[in-house]
Amino acid sequence: MATLRVPEVDPSPTQDCEKLREAVQGLGTDEKAIIWILGHRNASQRRKIRETYQQLYNESLIDCLYSELSGDFRKAVILWSTDPPERDAKLANEALKAKKKGIKQLQVIVEIACASSPNHLQEVRQAYCSLFDCSLEEDIVSAVSPPLRKILVAVVSSYRYDKELVDMNIANSEAAKLHEAIKSKKLDHDDIIHILSTRNFHQLRATFACYEQNFGNSIDQDIKSCGKGDLESLLRVVIKCIEAPEKHFAEVIGAAVIGLGTDEDSLTRAIVTRAEIDTMKIRGEYFNTYKTNLDGAVIGDTSGDYKDFLMTLLGAKI
Repeated sequence: MATLRVPEVDPSPTQDCEKLREAVQGLGTDEKAIIWILGHRNASQRRKIRETYQQLYNESLIDCLYSELSGDFRKAVILWSTDPPERDAKLANEALKAKKKGIKQLQVIVEIACASSPNHLQEVRQAYCSLFDCSLEEDIVSAVSPPLRKILVAVVSSYRYDKELVDMNIANSEAAKLHEAIKSKKLDHDDIIHILSTRNFHQLRATFACYEQNFGNSIDQDIKSCGKGDLESLLRVVIKCIEAPEKHFAEVIGAAVIGLGTDEDSLTRAIVTRAEIDTMKIRGEYFNTYKTNLDGAVIGDTSGDYKDFLMTLLGAKI
């Protein structure tokens, strides 16, 4: 359900590199060429382009793009051009190093842990160690206060089974455990942390369905009724990223573009990180939630090369 459009015939990395080199050489920069090439290449193709560019010109493509571009367009292109595990490791580090670490920052960690495949999470953790000389868990412990720390360390440390396997007896049993802890307002209870951080995503979706069927409210509603603190908010992000990541990212985009001003960093992150995964679903959820078109919202809140690049990732013909 991705929106990224790639050529039917696999393009030559050498030809792509030559065109990119032409785009950044001499006076001025051909931003349209950069958008056209990189905006129509998947992660594997972009990796080959980076490797080939280094071999041909003895220069990092990322460094070159950084020196030639600027503003939100530069941020978006560099995020897109960076290998996904390294990109997410850098996003996590940026969130943890922020002076203010509210839910807006910490949800980036949750997205990586709960809206990505288990294999991708492991690659992000490895990239984090290589880039920052410590583990993602270590930085969470040093940067985040309990009880949020407890939840984040648990979800980033897990390695979930990655196949569709569901045991309905376990789903009913664990729905009851979740309900008991939530009813008691013990939102950092070991049962909640253990269930949310160890079960595979299919199992958890079955557990959430049993919860609503057996107790009348969705788990999200019951957590919301416990209060409006950071713990409640973070747990709701965890639930949403597991149950329906497309809904979560539709809300991230909605919060970024609705109202005064635009949160370009959140908008960029949501589109860049999901363009090869589920932006078609996000588009549908955005319409269901806000009764308006996602593409129109992006066009209305962005401009220039930045707008053209995001729209290219969303599958528009620029």
